[in-house]
Amino acid sequence: PKREFEGAALLRRMSRYGLLADDELELDSVLQLTTQKLLERRLQTKVYKQGLAKSIHHARVLIRQRHIRVGNQLVNVPSFNVRTSSEKHIDFSTNSP
Repeated sequence: PKREFEGAALLRRMSRYGLLADDELELDSVLQLTTQKLLERRLQTKVYKQGLAKSIHHARVLIRQRHIRVGNQLVNVPSFNVRTSSEKHIDFSTNSP
């Protein structure tokens, strides 16, 4: 069935973005996702939690003014979903003052 093929891909993607833990890899746990979990994965929240910004609003301004990069990629979208593998690569851009 179609659900078996797309279900595995969905669970892999949810795990990659840190929305599901390794022990929650079932389709039923996708229905248990909360808005809070989705908001915690946003770049704006990650920049604030890592201490790069003084407030959540300051984080948004820094991102929009192109001061934040994820790895080598400059990101200027506050709603960018951060993968678990990219979390440790959030930093100020090289040309940021």
